[in-house]
Amino acid sequence: MAKQTANLGRRWYAIHTYSGYEENVAQNLRQRIETMDMEDKIFAVLVPKEKKIKIKNGKRRTIEEKIFPGYVLVEMVVTDDSWYVVRNTPNVTGFIGTGTTPTPIAKEEIDALQKRMGVQEPEYTLDVEKGSPVQITDGPFKGQEGKVADIDQERGKIKVLVSLFGRETPVELDFLQVKKI
Repeated sequence: MAKQTANLGRRWYAIHTYSGYEENVAQNLRQRIETMDMEDKIFAVLVPKEKKIKIKNGKRRTIEEKIFPGYVLVEMVVTDDSWYVVRNTPNVTGFIGTGTTPTPIAKEEIDALQKRMGVQEPEYTLDVEKGSPVQITDGPFKGQEGKVADIDQERGKIKVLVSLFGRETPVELDFLQVKKI
């Protein structure tokens, strides 16, 4: 009977933490839930992250980047006890909401966020900007230098102006085919 009642008010909430302490807060909160016997009121703790592909010095690395730095999501039933457990976890600065009342996050937003975390292909990032000099590291123009003309982050493509026969010619390349000079 108690579990049915608890599930009725089960919602997701955002808690604010000190930036960089999200994982620490999530781990501490999970331990506190267990040791304070709150499994029937606090159900899940989530640090939203997504995979990104970062290219630096021509090397490709997959990294996990926080979607909302400084925030941890908690699925819970708000009672005095559960609020106290979360609020008094080290490095938690408070709930997101008005005054002392936490504002729940819409289920649609949580579903979209979980889909983004689990399904989305890694995003490519490259630490160059338009006009930056780059060297081509792969393909028919390997070894040539050029200037960045355009960057398409979504497709992971970069357009580089390469000097061919005395003229600058645009060449479209993959992020993995160039490195910053």
